[in-house]
Amino acid sequence: MFPVMIGTIVIAGIVGYASERTGFTRNGILPSIIICVGGAFLAYFIRLMFGIGFGSPGLNAIASSIGALLIVPTHWRRR
Repeated sequence: MFPVMIGTIVIAGIVGYASERTGFTRNGILPSIIICVGGAFLAYFIRLMFGIGFGSPGLNAIASSIGALLIVPTHWRRR
């Protein structure tokens, strides 16, 4: 269980960094990584509590990180 959580954090950090470097988001590197890690933690704990997910923990981490990057910044961005 602990190695899966560490892997989830690492994958979420990589997704956050890569999304910022490729221009997918314009939040800054650290905010993007924090958003991705938060989304991945949420998906990890939902997987533990309810068993809802895509099957592999890595795919859950990638999907939840991208989902968090899409939802959080667009929700708080000023128009």
